[in-house]
Amino acid sequence: MDADPKSSATTPEIPDGAEAITLGAGCFWCIEAAYNQLEGVHSAVSGYIGGKTDSPTYQDICTGQTGHAEVVRVVFDPEKISLERVLAWFWDLHDPTQLNRQGNDAGTQYRSEIFLENETQRETCEASKDAAQSNFPKPIVTAISIASKFYPAEKYHQDYYFQNPGAGYCQFVVEPKLKKLGLKH
Repeated sequence: MDADPKSSATTPEIPDGAEAITLGAGCFWCIEAAYNQLEGVHSAVSGYIGGKTDSPTYQDICTGQTGHAEVVRVVFDPEKISLERVLAWFWDLHDPTQLNRQGNDAGTQYRSEIFLENETQRETCEASKDAAQSNFPKPIVTAISIASKFYPAEKYHQDYYFQNPGAGYCQFVVEPKLKKLGLKH
């Protein structure tokens, strides 16, 4: 863990020709561990978005009072991995039919939401959501919104799974999810 737990990572740069999208799908450790393994993804950074508090901390988010979601900002090369493929992974990484929760993680901070970088992404995201619905017996509750300010999470949250593979949450939640998806675990 960082000596200063409030020290946050930096917001990922978007290289020329790259795109970004921010995804909320439960605990950010699971999502980040998956996206950082995909070819064409420049970076996947855990953070917070969608709330009313400036510079929130993990402790702030956990209260459920800030309005932020735990998210991962995915920066990718659309020549190597399309937005459609990025979204296909999103639907496979969580249960988008659960409102404000993923498994035992409950609260609005664990909501399923896609935060668009721009309006041109909306059509692709809506079509992806419509197509994914056939894979779920219950209605998808995932919201699609324009991104507000992204706040990178504290440094100790970044690359958490690979830095802490023996942690209980990593062994019992993250690792089985990665294994199911055929990713490094």
